[in-house]
Amino acid sequence: MAENEPIPQMDTTDETATSEAPPELPREDQRRNAEALILASPEPITAARVARLIPGCNAAAVRSFVGELNGEYLEQGRAFEICDVGGGFQVRTLPEFSTTLQKIQNTRPLRLSQASLETLAIISYRQPITRAEVENVRGVDAGAVTRSLLERNLIRIAGHREVPGRPMLFATTRRFLEVFGLSSLDGLPTLRNLEELAPKFDADGTRDAEFASGGEGPGGVDGDEAGADLGADAEGEAAPVDDALAVFADVKPVGEPH
Repeated sequence: MAENEPIPQMDTTDETATSEAPPELPREDQRRNAEALILASPEPITAARVARLIPGCNAAAVRSFVGELNGEYLEQGRAFEICDVGGGFQVRTLPEFSTTLQKIQNTRPLRLSQASLETLAIISYRQPITRAEVENVRGVDAGAVTRSLLERNLIRIAGHREVPGRPMLFATTRRFLEVFGLSSLDGLPTLRNLEELAPKFDADGTRDAEFASGGEGPGGVDGDEAGADLGADAEGEAAPVDDALAVFADVKPVGEPH
């Protein structure tokens, strides 16, 4: 190289930096895309994830779109709505169509025994909780029931309590939120509400017909377990999931995914 000849400079510009971000979509197009994403998602999808997939959108806008869409569905008398369940959004049929939808199911709806409902209620309010603590509340062995709830993915093992023997701790799952139509555990009713909605007993000691009928309720269950033939638990007579909704007071029954 000749003396005093300038040294060639390398182009250090990042080619990826020159690529422009996708143009922001008009609001109505954002809303239509959000609706399409929620409809196509096989499981509840969060507002944040929907927003990331739509140029120029944000989670607050997605939540606003959902409110507008549900208002339009209601005004138009549609058979479905967008539900906030399991921490995300999912399109589901209205509970009033549960009986009709069960006609195309090849197996029975999801059923839980009274023992399962009691155990599930205890775990949901006191989680994380050990099996011994559940049994202390119910007064009976809970081994068969907890195994059944684990198999149905309604509860999970959340670690071990640091005491001698290190017993397993149980907690509810996201699937539990989806089945009972809850966006989070904060949606569980207060204990005061539970006392007001507790099953009433007649003078002869039998439960009132509204709670104990065991008939078809207004709501269905969602996902792969909708109509699944899960049978009864090892303990107690099988009761529909709708009876569990009575245990959880104001938890709204939910319909089938659309």
